[in-house]
Amino acid sequence: MRRSLLPLIIALAASTASAQSQPKMFASGDPAAGKALSDKDCVACHARKFDGNATRIYTRVDRKVKTPEQLLAQVQYCNTELATHYFPEEEEHVAAYLNLNYYRFQP
Repeated sequence: MRRSLLPLIIALAASTASAQSQPKMFASGDPAAGKALSDKDCVACHARKFDGNATRIYTRVDRKVKTPEQLLAQVQYCNTELATHYFPEEEEHVAAYLNLNYYRFQP
């Protein structure tokens, strides 16, 4: 029985650690939910802008987003421009995903 709980405990600890490492403005965001939204609505647009390489928007040297506030503002801007109709908590999910995987802003 103890062995079967170990993966669950590890997963719970990892999700808690990632939530704690997020800036307060999107600390309640769920990176997994943000990835699903990003894959569905963001990747194609970014790929068109960067010759098929959607992640280049986050990794380019001259990227515009330099603070957690700018990241959330950019997600909100894209939400409006693409008319995805995300709720504020969904914008937080996307920001949490992007921060965890590309920006790594600290709390």
